[in-house]
Amino acid sequence: MSDEETVEAVTDPVDVRLAAMNLLARREHSLWELRRKLKSRFASETLLDEQLSRLAEQSLQSDRRFAESYVRQRIDRGFGPVRLREELRARGVSRADITLVMDALEIDWHSHAIRVLQNKFGDCSAADVKEQARRARFMQHRGFSTDHYRKREHD
Repeated sequence: MSDEETVEAVTDPVDVRLAAMNLLARREHSLWELRRKLKSRFASETLLDEQLSRLAEQSLQSDRRFAESYVRQRIDRGFGPVRLREELRARGVSRADITLVMDALEIDWHSHAIRVLQNKFGDCSAADVKEQARRARFMQHRGFSTDHYRKREHD
């Protein structure tokens, strides 16, 4: 069976809506993610856009709700604000929604970064410059700026 055969030529709006609802029932999706997943199954982009717009109008799909859920999950896994913003942007969430979600967070990024650093490397400090650089790369990859995890002057 070729890829062309898996795309439905004549699409019923009910089929598109049902497929989208099935995806949303598993987890929140951004509009971009839903469109990408459904585009591989349905040929009519006009019908696809129409149904996705209806879902958003009915609040069955919300990029802001997706962003809130996504951010909570990623924070629990030890990621920082820089990476979270970038990942949301890559998933098609608007800058406005990203800003609203990130600003609404009640999180002390410094404490969170220290916790992530200690979970990875323990309580002991870096033995040398090479180890400090290794830790800095890890934290940067996780989405933290140096201000988040370096010792504060008043600590």
